[in-house]
Amino acid sequence: MFYSATTALLRAVLDEVCADVSRYETGARSFVASRILEAATNGDTSRERLKQVGCEALHDAPTMWR
Repeated sequence: MFYSATTALLRAVLDEVCADVSRYETGARSFVASRILEAATNGDTSRERLKQVGCEALHDAPTMWR
């Protein structure tokens, strides 16, 4: 369980990383969210690190066109 400030940070990073991803691309967004959450659970809670993890996950995210 995270503090509300950490939860807000995770949500903000997800929204920032997925800014160009359609809200209907739930698979990709969920994949990125899970990677960001995993990083935070492992102690990576800096905005920069979470954004890096999110961008890497977005690059690796499955899409319906692959």
